[in-house]
Amino acid sequence: MNQDELIELEQFTQAIALAAGELISAKRQAGKLDQQYKDQHELVTSADIAADKLIIARIKARYPEHRILSEESYTDKSQVKDLSNPIWIIDPIDGTVNYAHGHMMVAVSIAFAIEGEVKIGVVYNPFMNELYSAVSGEGSTLNGNLLSPSSQTNLRKSLIATGFPYDKSTVPVIMKRTEKILMHCQDIRRLGSAALDICWVACGRLDGYFESLSPWDFAAARLIALEAGATCGHFSPVPDDVPPCIHNHDLLITSPGIYKALHNLLKE
Repeated sequence: MNQDELIELEQFTQAIALAAGELISAKRQAGKLDQQYKDQHELVTSADIAADKLIIARIKARYPEHRILSEESYTDKSQVKDLSNPIWIIDPIDGTVNYAHGHMMVAVSIAFAIEGEVKIGVVYNPFMNELYSAVSGEGSTLNGNLLSPSSQTNLRKSLIATGFPYDKSTVPVIMKRTEKILMHCQDIRRLGSAALDICWVACGRLDGYFESLSPWDFAAARLIALEAGATCGHFSPVPDDVPPCIHNHDLLITSPGIYKALHNLLKE
């Protein structure tokens, strides 16, 4: 795809994200959300399912041959090992627990990958009316304004974000890691939406973020951060058979000035 085609596709993706955001906002305002649990611990609401159906229906209507990876319906993560052919990576509601409890940190996340890379990323928070968007090679924006990360170079003055998994078996290790980082930074935040955590690094509200995630949690936001000028990587080795842009384990995204210091701490 050439750049003009990608920019047109970005506009299509933005329109879908805005429509899904309007849907989930309306459903929460109406109340009476059905709630279920996947694998006995991961919350999913009727709004997650409705937004997922809306996004997928619009993509399939225009691109029936494209593959889809979605948190709610198309969940075969092995698909992302091959990004050569078109694939959409979707989280209809990132921050479902926030959503169900009436919090503001909620986002629709849609990424598009082809030719081995994520080329388009759109993250929309309907409750704050913030639309983050990026095309590979074109920079990233918030409501049309160009983004850039913070200029922080001192880890001890940095605000770092992370998250905690639904699977509690890994919490002891995560807490040790989090304690170590807390002792070396200004403070830690836990917003409850990985996509927004990463977008906040892109716009300088946070200085860094680390966590292990699913591809749909970060595919769009990582591109937004990268195009803004943030440094993106991992603090453990990336397998040879997984594209680094979609490897979900030990993700690290920061302003350029603190990446090395935070990476070294986490690697220990």
